[in-house]
Amino acid sequence: MTTATITTVRDTGTGCVRLAHGNDWPAVCDRALLTPGRGVAVLLPDGDQAAVFMDRAGQVYAIGNRDPFTGAYVLSRGLLGSAGGRPFVASPLLKQRFDLATGACLDDDGTAVPVFAVRAD
Repeated sequence: MTTATITTVRDTGTGCVRLAHGNDWPAVCDRALLTPGRGVAVLLPDGDQAAVFMDRAGQVYAIGNRDPFTGAYVLSRGLLGSAGGRPFVASPLLKQRFDLATGACLDDDGTAVPVFAVRAD
């Protein structure tokens, strides 16, 4: 599995959130629809899903929405937290934690989810 380098967006204004996907930057949602501490699931042009989060500091992150332990597309419903100053989302099913910047599982070194570069217009 390959992971992309994530670029977080820190902006309190409104705008369109875009994710790097292939050679494109498709718009996935309005920034105003993001609630700090909660995620949203977005459908990508190829039918895959991403989970988009805004932390309480206003940074936006995007990772794959599929929980690699269960195969369910539920990471967007997970709880945000931080460990060692790094933001993560805990899967709502089995509670494994995924670093929002790298996609690495904090509870299983051999597992990760994809990350997407993010920008806002």
